[in-house]
Amino acid sequence: MRKLVYALLIVGVLSFSGCTLPQMVKMSKEQQLTVTPNPLEVHKDTVAFEMAVNLPVKMLKKGTVYTVNTFYKYGEQETALESIPFKAEDYPNSSTEQPRVSKNFTFAYAPAMKSGVLQVEGVASKGTKSKVTPRMDVAVGVITTSKLVKPVFFAAYAGHGYNNQEEIIPVVIPDFIFEQGRSVLRKSEINSDKGKQLDAFIASKNVTKTVTVTGTHSPEGAERINSKLSPDRAAAIEKFYRDQMKKYDYQDMAKDIQFVLKPVIRDWAEFKTALASYEGISSEEKAEYLNIINGGGTFEDQEKQLSRLKTYRKVFKDVYPTLRTAKTEILTVKDKKTDAEISVLAKQITTGQVSSDTLSFEELMYSATLTPSLEEKVAIYEAATKKGTNWNAHNNLAAAYIAQAIENPANASSLADKAKAQLDIAARLNAAPEVHANQASVSMYQGNAYAAVSSANKAISAGLRGDNLSGVNGVKCAASIVTANYAEAVRAGSAAASTADNAYNRGLAQVLNKDYQNALTSFGEATRANSNHAMAYYGAAIASARLGNADAVISNLTNAVKIDPNLKSAALADLEFSKWATNEAFRNALR
Repeated sequence: MRKLVYALLIVGVLSFSGCTLPQMVKMSKEQQLTVTPNPLEVHKDTVAFEMAVNLPVKMLKKGTVYTVNTFYKYGEQETALESIPFKAEDYPNSSTEQPRVSKNFTFAYAPAMKSGVLQVEGVASKGTKSKVTPRMDVAVGVITTSKLVKPVFFAAYAGHGYNNQEEIIPVVIPDFIFEQGRSVLRKSEINSDKGKQLDAFIASKNVTKTVTVTGTHSPEGAERINSKLSPDRAAAIEKFYRDQMKKYDYQDMAKDIQFVLKPVIRDWAEFKTALASYEGISSEEKAEYLNIINGGGTFEDQEKQLSRLKTYRKVFKDVYPTLRTAKTEILTVKDKKTDAEISVLAKQITTGQVSSDTLSFEELMYSATLTPSLEEKVAIYEAATKKGTNWNAHNNLAAAYIAQAIENPANASSLADKAKAQLDIAARLNAAPEVHANQASVSMYQGNAYAAVSSANKAISAGLRGDNLSGVNGVKCAASIVTANYAEAVRAGSAAASTADNAYNRGLAQVLNKDYQNALTSFGEATRANSNHAMAYYGAAIASARLGNADAVISNLTNAVKIDPNLKSAALADLEFSKWATNEAFRNALR
């Protein structure tokens, strides 16, 4: 009898389990599953989504577990994701309230996953018994709009340090000294070192703009009374200068030289300067002179008071003669090689025909800007790197390599490696903004968008300016899209150079930042800059799709596939346009 009771109990338990699990599976058809976003989207290299699951009331029975298993299936492959378990004991009110769970999922994206389906299956279990529901599709495919970024690179050249403009330089001739009360330029002065210096300058026929001669006098009566002394002394130097120009046959060159005569009359400034440097009297005795000069009164009265000082005769003998002068300052044009001469010499340096010392470092660096040939730029900057340890030479050689990589994508990898080697040297010498800017481009070539953003930020914060600043912002915009920092990408794109690719990337960043109307404006800028920019029209179609504008979707796709027929198949498979997949006008545009 006892055995019979046990047997009946076991049968009862089995019957209960056998009835409960199928019932749970049946009720699971009423479960509510919401996936956000749907379709799935890839950002960076990750697909992230949230799934909310609501089970029906009374579905969970005591001692049971209902597990939602999630899979992403693509082709013949699938990726198993985390499960969501519902344990009956965790939901004591499940008989009157729906058990609810929201869970975030992520999985690494691979290109083959673009076309796939997110599936779930339920597993009802109690103890060792379980029953599985059929799989159910809950989301279709992956939107890959973030992968449409256009890589941007920029070569940031540092300054060459050479001034190729006309430069005016001053040549100051030591003062010519005149005898007291006279304005005759003595032979002894002409034959002195300063006279020979002025004669040699005139003889060399330097391109001269102005000759300014300042005539002065000492303050004592004999000098002061003759008010013509100062201008006459200045005129004496002008006459000597003009006579020497005739001697050296200046001809038409003379008319381009302007003479400026500046007579200084009854002015204490020169005396104060000379007194300050005079060591023949003490500072207290100097103060006596300054007290009189600064005390006011007429020039004549002040000079009379000075003559009564006990040190006057000494000052008169040593200081006053130095005030009877004519000062000559010449503004001349700095002698420079022509651009053509610099270009020829640079070419000869790179081919070993002449010594690298034929040009200064600055001239050699400048010569690289005179040729459009990147090959010649590289040769010149290579020569410049051998003229000492100059960071800008290594930086500019790296920039030339980057420019070559932009023009020759097939060789970009090896050229980027060469650029990196030069930038490593440049950074050790001086981690300048231009170096960081070029490192951003190299990082993009090497597939490290995070490093590119970091280098771009360093370049910007270090004070990069002008075209280099707008150039590196274009690199930063592209890199920020890759790293899924779309707001930062929009900011960088707004500060980037006005190129079609930069405008396109800014528009893409705005789409990904859900700013569709401004995205259309940016894509419009891109197509105005380059009417054959197929991806800009394609991007505008995506923005229009998200705004629900069917006509704009069709017109933009029509323009895109007219330029690039390969975009037909891309658009047909793109989930951005799934809403219009059955639209006849849409399909006609892609035929």
